Amino acid sequence: MSANNAPQPVKLSLPLEYQQHLFQELRAEDELVVIAKGLGLMRLVTNLLHSYDAAGNNLVIVVGAEERENAWIGGALAESAAISMAPKARGLTVVNTDFTSVAAREKMYAKGGIYSITSRILVVDLLTSLLDPETITGLIILHAEKVIATSLEAFILRVYRQKNKKGFLKAFSDNPDPFTIGFSPLSTMMRNLFLRKASLWPRFHVTVASSLEGKKKAEVIELEIPMTEAMRDIQTAIMECVEVSIHELKKGNSGLEMDDWNLDSALLKNFDVMVRRQLDPNWHRVSWKTKQIVSDLTVLRGLLHSVLALDCVSFLQHLDTIHAAHSPQPGSTRQSQSPWLFLDAAHTIFDTAKRRVYNANTKATAKSSIDSLRPVLEEQPKWELLAEILEEIDRDLYFEPPMRDDSNGTILIMCSDEATTRQLRDYLQTMHVEPKTESETKQKREHKPSAAFMMRKRLRGYLNWKREFAQVSNALFAENQKALEGAVDPRIAQGGYKGKAPANKRRRVRGGGAVGTAPGRNANGTVAQYFEKPNEVAELMDEVQITEGEANQKADIIADPLEDMEDYFELYEMQDLVVIHAYDGDQDEHVLEEIKPRYIIMYEPDASFIRRIEVYRSSHNDRNVRVYFMFYGGSVEEQRYLATVRREKDSFTKLIKERASMSIVMTTDSHGVEDPQEAFLRTVNTRIAGGGRLAATAQPPRVVVDVREFRSSLPSLLHGRNMIIVPCMLTVGDYILSPNICVERKSISDLISSFKDGRLYTQAETMFQHYKNPMLLIEFDQNKSFTLEPFADLSGNLKSVNPNESPSDLQSKLVLLTLAFPRLRVVWSSSPYQTAEIFEGLKSQQDEPDPVAAVRAGLDKNDRAEDQAFNLEPHEMLGVVPGVTPKNIKNITLEAENVREVANMEVSELEPLIGIQAARQVHGFFNRNLIDIDD
Repeated sequence: MSANNAPQPVKLSLPLEYQQHLFQELRAEDELVVIAKGLGLMRLVTNLLHSYDAAGNNLVIVVGAEERENAWIGGALAESAAISMAPKARGLTVVNTDFTSVAAREKMYAKGGIYSITSRILVVDLLTSLLDPETITGLIILHAEKVIATSLEAFILRVYRQKNKKGFLKAFSDNPDPFTIGFSPLSTMMRNLFLRKASLWPRFHVTVASSLEGKKKAEVIELEIPMTEAMRDIQTAIMECVEVSIHELKKGNSGLEMDDWNLDSALLKNFDVMVRRQLDPNWHRVSWKTKQIVSDLTVLRGLLHSVLALDCVSFLQHLDTIHAAHSPQPGSTRQSQSPWLFLDAAHTIFDTAKRRVYNANTKATAKSSIDSLRPVLEEQPKWELLAEILEEIDRDLYFEPPMRDDSNGTILIMCSDEATTRQLRDYLQTMHVEPKTESETKQKREHKPSAAFMMRKRLRGYLNWKREFAQVSNALFAENQKALEGAVDPRIAQGGYKGKAPANKRRRVRGGGAVGTAPGRNANGTVAQYFEKPNEVAELMDEVQITEGEANQKADIIADPLEDMEDYFELYEMQDLVVIHAYDGDQDEHVLEEIKPRYIIMYEPDASFIRRIEVYRSSHNDRNVRVYFMFYGGSVEEQRYLATVRREKDSFTKLIKERASMSIVMTTDSHGVEDPQEAFLRTVNTRIAGGGRLAATAQPPRVVVDVREFRSSLPSLLHGRNMIIVPCMLTVGDYILSPNICVERKSISDLISSFKDGRLYTQAETMFQHYKNPMLLIEFDQNKSFTLEPFADLSGNLKSVNPNESPSDLQSKLVLLTLAFPRLRVVWSSSPYQTAEIFEGLKSQQDEPDPVAAVRAGLDKNDRAEDQAFNLEPHEMLGVVPGVTPKNIKNITLEAENVREVANMEVSELEPLIGIQAARQVHGFFNRNLIDIDD
């Protein structure tokens, strides 16, 4: 098939009808493509890029690609160029900070080709005209759902569209959710992307359905596995805890919109993010209990996954660590306890989890005590089924050898994460090893695959871990007791706070190793942690001693010198392989294409992977695939899978409805040109006092911005107010508004850290040396409250009670700063939008800043601005080391080649460069012991 209006025929690898439709649509016009996950988005993008690459005279820029997507596109373009035999194709060049200097980038852009550029570099190159927007053939935006009004990508598109009206612009996304949140989200997104057309391709699209549901459907065997009794009990108990937690949240925060806060949406991946986002604006006013519940929800939702994914021993170990982290310090009141630990359901979780691993021995012999324990080691039901499936596949291959086709006969097992892949590998390696037990009476009975060997090994590991855990716990308890006795203030001693660290900063550790025979409850009603008695552990260890058969098993990893590799190693036959792989987004398409499996076992359900199999099977006539689809019936796993599919379907339905009634409002012409009359009126200053001068110039206002500031959204908003942004590498200040006004911008987190390391003091000092009116801009997050209250240590902390501690909160530090620099103006801004407005006001009636002078400020007199070092990361790293100032960093950079060299310098070597005081600070910083806190 020849590409639409491409100058030469190009071979494409788009076998399915919907893929060809989409490709032709994209070649014909600019649009936003929202496609369902798993339908081959990356394949579409690479084919589209190849069609431009083969022409050889294009400069196409890919924005928003992640590292692995770059690797994929690069490989696919090289492959396509070889297949099409396109002599002019040049493949993909990735531009990031690691190795490309300014001069090299300029040369590269002049040559043309296909580039994937990080947003920060691209925006600076466009603004400095290192890359002239008019020479760009077109932009391709990946992850279009991330292009919000304040993002760097929206800024890039605005700059591009103002200068270049003819270039193409195509945006892609495989996540429909963000396009359905808020008021008319699709049209807002389209406006940010400067696009007029949206193309939606859900799985239920007629063309997609007919492409994937033809004659070549994969053979699917669905296997619903019942959970064991214990697993079901634990899951029900966890769900009960989640339900109670959500109910408590609703009760405590009645003023919020909480329609989505129910058990059904609690199963979705981003539920805790959603709750946190709603509580964020007044997080500091939220009660302690609410904060605790929000973090508990994350833990409980993790447990829901763990009970199905982890084996019983690992799950119990996981529970132990959770319990230790959530238990209060000794002597503390009930306040600091997670509410769910008070429920009966919590007791059920801990008790049942323990009974899955070991149980009290019923027949007590003379040798054993009454309360001895014996291992139970319940296996996951899926393991046995997996062994059966593999056996069935073997039988099939033996009795009915498959027709020769293009697939390899490999068995591919897909599961959700790396931990599960390791667990399955261990199981499959050892399922036929039988640990010899005392009951040797079984007469040659049929051997069934079992996980006994693996589980015994894990239980031995667990018991050793638990022994150490109890020791650590007791040591911590003893230490806490000492600290309590040594506390100064009686109020603090009663509260159970340690003398030094503030209560909320210390990790909660569990107190005294309570030794009970069953997991009872503590005095305050929470589940007490159970520590086995030494004799119980000894007997349990005897039960799972390493037997002869186990000792003969090879260790997992043995070092091999590989000298006589040729004699011993050969490539595996593909049909003998069982490949276990974790789901990995788009990369799974590669896995399918490379392994060409004959059998696929989906150990856990995943909606997008099912589609990848459909696409794979429909794309290759000659590859037969049989899929085994496993899931626990009535489990959270099944509900989560169904909820994901339903949610995606609902999102697409909403999008289709909105698109049908959408009106696109372009504030500027879709190509971003401004009305000339507007441009003139904007520059006439209306606030002219009597005798003021009329400032009407056709030149728009200009702001010099430090390149490191492009991480924030402010430069984009200033540009949106029609100011010219000049990116420079500034030593002093972040924004230069006029020859006299220099602004240092600090977000709250940045302000706190720069007070801590004293950086702000030196910055203020250098600003006063070079500018008449230095300003400190403190900028708050737009979605959070405009108050310093959350960052003050005064509210609700016992530190203010303790006479020995000096107050270390933010307000007092700000007061000290203003006392040290009385002429420093502090500007408070509630959001980047307000900052842009403030800057506009500050600039009126002022001369425009000179970029060259701005760059020179803070440099040595003899240095030329062009000679400045431009390797950002190491420079920034060095800049925050105590003792390094903007003044002396130059000497270090000239002397040392990299940060490691600086770290290894002695005080004597540093002294001639930066002076004795600073040298000691730098040397002390790099040589401080990591563990000893009192150092």
